[in-house]
Amino acid sequence: MKIQFEVLRISRDLVIKELEGLTLDQIHAVPAGFKNSIAWNVAHLVVTQQLLHYKLSGLNCLCPDELIEGYKKGTVPEKDFTEEEFDEVKDLFLGLPNTLEEDFEAGIFENYIAYPTSTGLNIDSIETALLFNNYHEGIHYGIIRSIKKFL
Repeated sequence: MKIQFEVLRISRDLVIKELEGLTLDQIHAVPAGFKNSIAWNVAHLVVTQQLLHYKLSGLNCLCPDELIEGYKKGTVPEKDFTEEEFDEVKDLFLGLPNTLEEDFEAGIFENYIAYPTSTGLNIDSIETALLFNNYHEGIHYGIIRSIKKFL
């Protein structure tokens, strides 16, 4: 499973590189044909990872509830982050994969509530959740790269 954590960290580093040189206005822009912004996608990745790994394991998420409510599946941008708020999101984005790996190695993911994804995959264990989350992160990395082309 160690490779899954490495893939997650690499994926997130790639997303962070896509943010380089962008202004706060650019990361909040929603180009025609898109539903969300780059900022929304980054926050959504933080939230989804927490829900898939912690909430569905019956554990408390490690990000604020208001972040979860604003960026979970089915939401759209309702407000822009300040520079400070987005820095906090980026800190979670980069730091939580390490915490996840530590928690996995500590064996805290003892239970899992099965979750049928919109792709048709039924996630029924933390191991499957780790795999699916990496797939999900790759999708959103591609969306972020696509949004950038329209800025």
